Amino acid sequence: MKHYRDEAVVLGGHRLGEADRIVILLTRDHGLVRAVAKGIRRTKSRFGSRLEPFMFVDVQAHVGRSLDVITQVELKEPFARGIAEDFDAYSAAAVMAETAQKLTEDEPRTRGQFLLLLSALRSLCRGEHPPRMSLDAYLLRAMALAGWAPSLTDCAQCGMPGPHRGFSPAMGGTVCTDCRAHGTALHSIAVIEHLAALMSGDWSRVAASPPHHSAEASRLVAAHVHWHLERRVRSLTVLERI
Repeated sequence: MKHYRDEAVVLGGHRLGEADRIVILLTRDHGLVRAVAKGIRRTKSRFGSRLEPFMFVDVQAHVGRSLDVITQVELKEPFARGIAEDFDAYSAAAVMAETAQKLTEDEPRTRGQFLLLLSALRSLCRGEHPPRMSLDAYLLRAMALAGWAPSLTDCAQCGMPGPHRGFSPAMGGTVCTDCRAHGTALHSIAVIEHLAALMSGDWSRVAASPPHHSAEASRLVAAHVHWHLERRVRSLTVLERI
């Protein structure tokens, strides 16, 4: 029986039978894993709350026919405890987890996405930045790791030096006047610069942005994510409505 051990972030899961649970894990070296935690819903479960969403754990499992089976879990960092105390932080973490799952479902190599998510959840738990700004920065970087980095300086089509006011997810980011498709929305240069600051981690510039610029940038990030994933991130859609 083949066993393995790895570090993982718990993305979520759902019930299985009366006492078990299928847990979705993003691991450092084994990609996205779906595994059964037997008896986890019983009062005296040996796993306790260590497999709740957003926990950072060291997990041991053995490979099953369709689902792996978790045999041991050690808690490394309890991000869920800090995140659950703040609604905005929890909402941002839920979007991060769902996006990470969608980006890694068919990817054999996920270490970069694992490390990015781990860093984002740690920052969110510590309250280093406003939750929505942390989320937008994570989404931009996660999409970039997946090969969908938006162009935020030069024109995404012809390479003409910017900055440019047009932003089109379908065309790959900012576009110049000549390349801009009919109906492409125009945005303030400050909004585009805010996106660039989020991408590069220039948090002093991010913090200096007025709220309406941040809100507009968030809408552009959401549009970029939904376009390239070709399906809605449900938790992000809910957050946008809120």
